[in-house]
This record gives sequence, C-alpha cells and structure tokens, in this order.
Amino acid sequence: MVQLTPEELVGEFQDAVVELYFARKRIHALEAENAELKARLAAALPREEEEPRP
Repeated sequence: MVQLTPEELVGEFQDAVVELYFARKRIHALEAENAELKARLAAALPREEEEPRP
C-alpha cells in the first residue's frame, strides 16, 4: 500500500476537486444540448407525421 504525505494527499484532493468542477461543467453543457435536441425532435415529429409516407 502506498503511503502519501499530508502534502501529497492535499494535492490529490485538490486535483480531484478540479476534475469534479470540469466534469460538472461538461455535464451541464451536455444537459443543455440534450434539452435543445429534445425540443428540436419534438418540433420535427409532428411535421413528419403530416407528410405522406412512401
């Protein structure tokens, strides 16, 4: 088992916090993109149903 010094442990924690920050930003961006795509899909579906199918 690897033993970390207190300084190394703090550094690892800070790295994890930074990674979490950017992951949350990415999740927020993906959720916004997903909502936009769902809205576009919902808007497109009624038009497709009105068009005659080949």
